[in-house]
Amino acid sequence: METTVLGYPRIGARRELKKATEAFWAGRETRAHLTETAAALRRQTWETLRDAGLSSIPSNTFSLYDHVLDTAALFNAIPERFAGLDGLGAYFTMARGADGIAPLELTKWFDTNYHYLVPELGPGTDLRLGRDRPLKPVQEYLDAWSHGIETRPVVLGPLSFLLLSKPAEHGFSPLALLDPLVDAYQQLLEKLHTAGAQWIQLDEPVLAADRTATELAALRHAYQRLGSHLRRPALLVSTYFGEIGDALPILAACPVEGIGLDFVAGPGNRAALAEIGGIGVKTLVAGVVDGRNVWRADLPGALSLCESLADLAGNLVVSTSCSLLHVPLDLDTETPLPPEIAGRLSFARQKVDEVVALGRALDGDDLVAAPIAAAAPRVNADIRARLGALADDPVRPPYAARQAAQADGLPVLPTTTIGSFPQTAEIRAARAGYQAGRITQDAYEAVMRTQIDQVIAFQEDIGLDVLVHGEPERNDMVQYFAEHLDGFAVTAGGWVQSYGTRYVRPPILHGDVSRPEPITVGWASYAQSRTTRPVKGMLTGPVTMLAWSFVRDDQPLRETARQVALAVRDEIADLEAAGIRIIQVDEPALRELLPLRRAGREAYLDWAVRAFRLATSGAADATQIHTHMCYSEFGEILGAIAALDADVTTVEAARSRMEFIADLAAAGFAHGIGPGVWDIHSPRVPSVDEIAESLSLALKVIDPARLWANPDCGLKTRGYAETEPALRNLVAAARQVRAEFAG
Repeated sequence: METTVLGYPRIGARRELKKATEAFWAGRETRAHLTETAAALRRQTWETLRDAGLSSIPSNTFSLYDHVLDTAALFNAIPERFAGLDGLGAYFTMARGADGIAPLELTKWFDTNYHYLVPELGPGTDLRLGRDRPLKPVQEYLDAWSHGIETRPVVLGPLSFLLLSKPAEHGFSPLALLDPLVDAYQQLLEKLHTAGAQWIQLDEPVLAADRTATELAALRHAYQRLGSHLRRPALLVSTYFGEIGDALPILAACPVEGIGLDFVAGPGNRAALAEIGGIGVKTLVAGVVDGRNVWRADLPGALSLCESLADLAGNLVVSTSCSLLHVPLDLDTETPLPPEIAGRLSFARQKVDEVVALGRALDGDDLVAAPIAAAAPRVNADIRARLGALADDPVRPPYAARQAAQADGLPVLPTTTIGSFPQTAEIRAARAGYQAGRITQDAYEAVMRTQIDQVIAFQEDIGLDVLVHGEPERNDMVQYFAEHLDGFAVTAGGWVQSYGTRYVRPPILHGDVSRPEPITVGWASYAQSRTTRPVKGMLTGPVTMLAWSFVRDDQPLRETARQVALAVRDEIADLEAAGIRIIQVDEPALRELLPLRRAGREAYLDWAVRAFRLATSGAADATQIHTHMCYSEFGEILGAIAALDADVTTVEAARSRMEFIADLAAAGFAHGIGPGVWDIHSPRVPSVDEIAESLSLALKVIDPARLWANPDCGLKTRGYAETEPALRNLVAAARQVRAEFAG
């Protein structure tokens, strides 16, 4: 019985990729050093998967920044503004921007917390195999082969590449480029065939979402052409993140040798296979081990599922449901986790073992272990009783009444930031010293207060209207709260890539959630005591806490969200009691959890909105509730954003040139809005004129009395070298536009 995985973490056991890449950007290391680090990480992955016993090993799943960006570079989808840059220079500039050059947009990869760079395609885009030689998929295949390891190159499929891209011109459909793109794929197939590759995996995750008749016709056309090409490896078309519906009979009829299906996020794929009578002699790569969550697999259940699939395909391959990119690397490195929790977990390395164990069991060589007898999640009867006594959907008084109560002397077009300020070396050293026991709690808190003093003074100096304390005490906007809430556990090294060199450690939500004591009140109160200007309290919303954690799977998400919302509600009440009158409850992941198919969206948005309102509805009319969202396609949740009923909503808008703000206004959004005017995910500093132009664009569709000026996101990952001039320019631009409006 064959076994495989669809992808593997690429960051390294000690985050070697992050360190090498950032050292290269800073000029501390050479390009050769980065290249050597990348090669070593790829080889470690191939050898790990080989030694674990997988019979088919993927390659080309490694990326220096993002696999969608890799695909754009592979097929020459490089916008004109990046012309003249060399290969690696163009690559990183497309990802991060440079002086005078805006980067590609960044958005969420389906319903995960991974972000991809959005290709820009227009009628003038010359899709063909790129200029890089050797080609990345071919070179990585040959590198693995040189170490005696046969691999299966993985490339994003043509339909997904086009449908995930952005039209460079209004009215243009990227699908118009399907034929030249398929031509380029055919050339790639030939080169891989010549190199000796036996299989190639083409990922088509867009098939897990609703697709139009035109898009399904494009799918058929693409794979009829690719499958009919004579000089090529065998084709595995892999799908994941859900059920593929009408695409299944199309792929079954196309001349491809294998189809990959996700039976974890898409349990209905089993019935769909049976309905069409199976896929004949084709290979079925069965995703039966969850690639996105960290709970140990129910191996007997997965074994039974695999046995039920055996007659529906010519050959069965056991696999993960998707790439293991979305889970931490190795549970064996985690020592602080309590045994009763660790015993329920499985990270990427352990999931490979689960796949191999299933393959051996199907061969009759071994019996899989019985389901793990883990302790039941801890139940908090008091929290459940409080939730039962609260209204299912509590709401605040009308926005107009709150707006009048919140009149506080702020100017038209007030300026603020999203929350965090740069995490300096001093902050990180103090945190590391405190965690290691080298400095006392009093000494640590003294360092944090000094940092808050500096951040408050800096904001007053540059003229921001609403201040923040800078969050020096927080390692991450989700992990920090998880560390202070019962029902969560955190890891020491469970890093997962969010984008580029931004890695996070998702907490593990394993039981009922409660807040033993106030979390942020002391820091917010101290910051407010240092200034006469308003300071925002900064909290993370219930949906984002769930989206960016690994969440218990024994009860509905809506019930878990209500427990987290109650903890946030209590924190808001304590902040109000301490005199904080502006409180931001961030929900950047609201769009992220939206089901890929429309049928499930109404129910999700209903409980997500109710959870936010449960968290915020206890606030007084005079308390101004803000929320923040970033880096997602928000068009499909405009109604839900309005239904949150936040007084002010700040959103990403810099890379998209205010496109979303126009959509929001057209949908009748009537609350305060803060469009991001500085893209903080790029090191470039926007000029005063650039920011003023963005604000002027926003003023065309937003009432000036409701408009705020702010960056796209928190500033934790930036340095003061960019933060200070960018924020000074933001304040200057707001004053300029404010004066023009007054005139």
